[in-house]
Amino acid sequence: MTKKKVLLIIFAIVFTPLVLVFLYFFAGSAPRVENVAWGVNFSQKHALYLGLDWKQTYIVILDDLGAKRVKVAAHWDLLEMERDQYSFDDLDWQMEEAGKRGAKVLMVIGMKTPRWPECHIPNFALSLSKEEAQQEILEMLEAVVERYKGNPALLGWQVENEPFFPFGECPWADGDFLAKEVELVKSLDASHDALVTSSGEGSLGIRAAKIGDKVGTTLYRKVWSSQLGTYFTWPYRPVFYWRKALLLKALFGKETIGVELQAEPWGQVLLYDLPLEEQEKTMNLERFRGIIEYAKNTGLKEQYLWGTEWWYWLKEKQNNSSIWNEAKTLF
Repeated sequence: MTKKKVLLIIFAIVFTPLVLVFLYFFAGSAPRVENVAWGVNFSQKHALYLGLDWKQTYIVILDDLGAKRVKVAAHWDLLEMERDQYSFDDLDWQMEEAGKRGAKVLMVIGMKTPRWPECHIPNFALSLSKEEAQQEILEMLEAVVERYKGNPALLGWQVENEPFFPFGECPWADGDFLAKEVELVKSLDASHDALVTSSGEGSLGIRAAKIGDKVGTTLYRKVWSSQLGTYFTWPYRPVFYWRKALLLKALFGKETIGVELQAEPWGQVLLYDLPLEEQEKTMNLERFRGIIEYAKNTGLKEQYLWGTEWWYWLKEKQNNSSIWNEAKTLF
C-alpha cells in the first residue's frame, strides 16, 4: 500500500465521523410546530430590580398576557432568610393566583435558580462549609416539596438552574449532589416530574438527561460575548435543538422542552444598567418575532419565554407596548 493511500485512509477514519456528526446536527430541518405550548419565566426579584410592583407584574402576566404556564423561581434567599425559618407567603400567593386562573406552575428550586447572581444564597449560609450548605439545601427542598406537591397548580419541578453551566456567582457545582437533590424530590413527590436543565448552546444535555425525568434546554440567539468583546449570534440552525432532543430520547428515553427562550436583551452589563439603545441591539420587536419563528422550527412542543418582566417594564416605564402586545397573540 502506498503512502498516499495510507494517508487517505487515515483522513477518512478521522474526518468521516466528524462530517457525519456535522450533518446530523446541522443538515435538514425539524418538524415545524405551529401550536407550541407557550409558557413564561417569572422571578419576583427580577421584577423588583426592574422597579416594578412584582405582584402587579405577576397578575398582568396571568390576566392581560394570558399565560397558562409559568416557570416560577423559588429563590432560596427569599424562602429562608434565617436558618430553619421559612417564609412561604410570597410563593403561596403566586401558587394561589395561578390556581385561581387555571394556570400551571413549573417551580424552580435549589441553590441556583434563574436570574443574577444565579445562586441565591441566604446570608446565614454564606459562611457554611460546602457540606453544611448542602444539608441546608436538602432541608429546604424537603420543606418546599412537602408544601406544594399536592397543590393542583403545580405542573412539576425544575431542580437547580443549568447546574452544569459555569455562569453566575456560585461557590461550587456538584453533579453528585444534584443527583441527591433530584432523588430526594422524586422520593417526596412521585406524581410530578423533576426536570434538569442544560445550556442549549454549550451542551448536548447528556448529564442532565442522566439525572432528570425531563431535560430543559435554553435557547439564545444574539448575546454579548465577553470573550470576543462584541455582540455574537449563535450559528446554530433550529434543527440543532431538534436533533439533540432526538438523541436524548434515543439514549435515555427523556423528553426535552425549551425552558428559557431568549426574549429580552443580553448585553455587556446587567439589564438594569443597560441603556435602552443597547438593549435594542439584542432584542426588539423584529427580533422577538424572529425568535418565535425560530422556536417553532426547533420541533420542541413546549417553550418558556425569558423576559416577561422586561416586556412589562417596556410597557409601563418606556411607553412601548409592542412586544407585550405581540406576545399576547401567543397565549
